[in-house]
Amino acid sequence: MNWNQIEGNWEQFKGKAQKQWGKLTNDDLDVIRGNRKELAGKLQAHYGKTEEEIEREIDDWSARH
Repeated sequence: MNWNQIEGNWEQFKGKAQKQWGKLTNDDLDVIRGNRKELAGKLQAHYGKTEEEIEREIDDWSARH
């Protein structure tokens, strides 16, 4: 699925994102609001991974949904 669809339907994807990345809080998800850069930043902060690792994870996740 392309990111525009995820962003446009973020309310539907919030639960899926939280299931994938359990460290994301409801407040994080509200701040992200479907913004990919915000998601990447929150994931880096919570998981301490590199930008490349996070981008790969987001790509994999979005391809499955």
